[in-house]
Amino acid sequence: QVQLVESGGGLEQPGGSLRLSCAASGRIFSIDAMGWYRQAPGKQRELVASITSGGSTNYADSVKGRFTISRDNAKNTVYLQMNSLKPEDTAVYYCNADIRPWVTPTLTRAYWGQGTQVTVSS
Repeated sequence: QVQLVESGGGLEQPGGSLRLSCAASGRIFSIDAMGWYRQAPGKQRELVASITSGGSTNYADSVKGRFTISRDNAKNTVYLQMNSLKPEDTAVYYCNADIRPWVTPTLTRAYWGQGTQVTVSS
């Protein structure tokens, strides 16, 4: 069974930094795109950043210039470096990955992490 395990969330002051990690494990053939989403209380889940298997990236306008997404394909891991944090960044952050499992290597499905809380407050 394929699983995504997230880490790195917590409490940080405005202007501070956090780095989120998400590692995929299990019987995996390959991983296509990976990304980070977030959901604040009372709001819809939104895409924060995404990265293709080749390293091309996209960012939400609200985080562009402050956040950086990266991945280590050898470790099946995606990262989100968050700098210059603002209170508006407070949310539950979810890891997403489009994965081809060994049992069906020609078929891709989306997997999600359990979510990790990020709180930015003084």
